[in-house]
Amino acid sequence: MDRIESMIAFVKAVETGSFARAANVLGLSAPMVGKHVHSLEHRLGVRLINRTTRRQSLTEAGRTYYDQCRTILADIEAAETTASENLAAPQGRLRVTMPSLLGRVCIAPIMLKMAADYPKLKLEMSFTDDIVDLDDYDLAIRSIGEHHDAVAGGAGMMTRRLSTHRMLICASPTYLAQRGEPVDVHSIGAHETIAFGRIARPQRWRFSDEDGAPIDIEPHGRFVMDDLAAIADAAVAGLGVAWLPSWLVRKRIEDGELVSVVYPGRSYSYHNHALWHKDVLTPKIRIALDHLAFELPRLM
Repeated sequence: MDRIESMIAFVKAVETGSFARAANVLGLSAPMVGKHVHSLEHRLGVRLINRTTRRQSLTEAGRTYYDQCRTILADIEAAETTASENLAAPQGRLRVTMPSLLGRVCIAPIMLKMAADYPKLKLEMSFTDDIVDLDDYDLAIRSIGEHHDAVAGGAGMMTRRLSTHRMLICASPTYLAQRGEPVDVHSIGAHETIAFGRIARPQRWRFSDEDGAPIDIEPHGRFVMDDLAAIADAAVAGLGVAWLPSWLVRKRIEDGELVSVVYPGRSYSYHNHALWHKDVLTPKIRIALDHLAFELPRLM
């Protein structure tokens, strides 16, 4: 069977909740939808959907494959849109919302560089860490931790992973020379910490053990700030150990102002996703997605 048609049937079965409803949407019979799903499961060698007489649910492999299928189908739709519009240049207003600091440091420079190549594009960017109404925007950038299940976007939204960044334990060379390096994540409590938080409630630092399971550490240092850039400045000044995103401290590590501490296990990661309204992949959104997906990983 055609693999793309089978992917479409599988995605629609997941989104509608049943083979019968998917069949109505696609103009197929319910058994044909079932054949498409069985064909994918046979090809992959795994079960994608657990089916009973009353309900269906995705398996763990099915959830992963569903996300990948949506991305693939969105890319196909983008390619068809590009072909049908004869590579129309992006134009008009593009409204983008993004996290404040990640946006200023990484995303905005990419978007501005892109806009310089398309003079008919009007770019409006909002920098906020609040959850905003996506109906007000063409494109949203969100970061989500690796142990979360999904990106919060709501029904009718498409998502695409753009990049992944790691969280690093950092300190200045001067501080480490005086206090030594933490030998593992649990020894962080013996160090002065500079933590992110609001109203004296520091955010827990998350790590992954060698098996990928999460480990949470609560910092108990003297310093709590609600701005990551200020925390990075304090770490450079030698005031303690900080838990910071790789994109924020990359240059300072390269310049020798900070040192990334190596410890057993592995650092925790955040995935940076783009969200846009389903069935509204215009040239301006497509070109923004392509630029971000190409440029962001270089900064992470």
